[in-house]
Amino acid sequence: MTIPAAAAAAYRAAAQINNPATSSAITPANVPGTSFLDFLSGAVKDSINTIRQGEQAATAQVQGKANLVDVVQQVNSAELTLDTVVAVRDKVVAAYQSIMNMAI
Repeated sequence: MTIPAAAAAAYRAAAQINNPATSSAITPANVPGTSFLDFLSGAVKDSINTIRQGEQAATAQVQGKANLVDVVQQVNSAELTLDTVVAVRDKVVAAYQSIMNMAI
């Protein structure tokens, strides 16, 4: 299982490869003005937007206004995003429980 932050950084770096406006690959170490809080809020907002797009695509399909292939892709992306969010939540809860069980 990959770490979501590393996966997001790899995705960002891959997206920048095709962008001729940037001259260097973006990694978390050289992104100016970002903090972990900014990264986390951005990831949560992206997750919410992806899930909303999946819901909108499903609604459009029910109304007969969307292509079935696009709907399947959007819903699959939303499902993958939800699975990632749940996995991150589980890791945070496990880390919290581990910290709470430490002897002082």
